[in-house]
Amino acid sequence: MSPIATRLIVIAFFIAIVYNLGTALYYMMKDKGEGKRMAWALTRRVALSVLLIGLVALGMWTGIIKPHGIYG
Repeated sequence: MSPIATRLIVIAFFIAIVYNLGTALYYMMKDKGEGKRMAWALTRRVALSVLLIGLVALGMWTGIIKPHGIYG
């Protein structure tokens, strides 16, 4: 997989995470705590975050993502 495709996938996950966070804020203001839509939006956000962390870890383990920084 090319580095550009990997970056686009990560960026798409970040956009989806921020979108669900904004959706939860909107539902919190609109529903005033009466509905479950805010909880579902936050659940989707957490699930996407966990999935993103898992995919990054898998990519590092398989060598698709090569970390850089203080370790070399």
